[in-house]
Amino acid sequence: MQQVISVWVRDPRIQKNDFWHAYIDYEICLHTNSVCFTKKISCVRRRYSEFVWLRQKLQANSLLMVQLPELPSKNPFFSLNNAQQITDRMKGLQKFLEQIVQSPLLLSDSCLHLFLQSQLSVSRMEACAAGRTHYSVAQAVQRCGCSLRRFNSEEDLQKDLSTSCDSDSDSSVFTDPEPRSKDVALNKAETTASLDVMGASQEEALSCSFGSL
Repeated sequence: MQQVISVWVRDPRIQKNDFWHAYIDYEICLHTNSVCFTKKISCVRRRYSEFVWLRQKLQANSLLMVQLPELPSKNPFFSLNNAQQITDRMKGLQKFLEQIVQSPLLLSDSCLHLFLQSQLSVSRMEACAAGRTHYSVAQAVQRCGCSLRRFNSEEDLQKDLSTSCDSDSDSSVFTDPEPRSKDVALNKAETTASLDVMGASQEEALSCSFGSL
C-alpha cells in the first residue's frame, strides 16, 4: 500500500498575549498512513516563530545533508489586519511542510514529530527531544488531542450523510405503520360511537317532547 502524508496549514487566528501584543497562529492538520508516524491523525496550532525554530533545528540536526526549503520571508510591515498577507504566509508555510515531510531523513527527527503532533512549547520540545523530560516523544504525541471528524474523506462524508438521511426517513416515515393505522381505526370507531350516542340522545329527547304534548 502506498504511504501518504497529507498536511494542511489553515484557520489563521489572532491570539492576544495582552492588550498591546498579539500574534497569529495556524492550525496544522496531519493525516497519514505512513509507518513514520505513530499517530495517524493530528491537529495542533503553531505560530510563525515556531516554524522558524523548526527549520533551524532540522538544519542543525541534519548536518547540512539536506537542503531545507525556505520559509516565507519575515515582513517587517506584516499586518494582522491584512488578509492577503496572512493568506500568502499561510500558503508558504504549507508548502514548506509539504516538502519537509517528503524527506526520510527529516522524518526521523523527533523535533519534527513534536512540532507537528504535540502542543508543547519550543522550550519543552527541545527538552523532550533531548530526553530531559519525564515523558517521551511518543507520549507527548499521544497526549495531543484531535478532532477526528475533520478528516473524513468526501466519500466517507457522503456515506455518513446518506446513512443519516436513511435513518431519519426510516424513523419518520416507515417506523411501525401498524399502530398508526390502528390509531386511525380506533379514532374512527370512537367518532362513530359518539355520533350514535348523540343520535340516540336526540331521538330520546324528541320522543319525550311529543309524549308531553
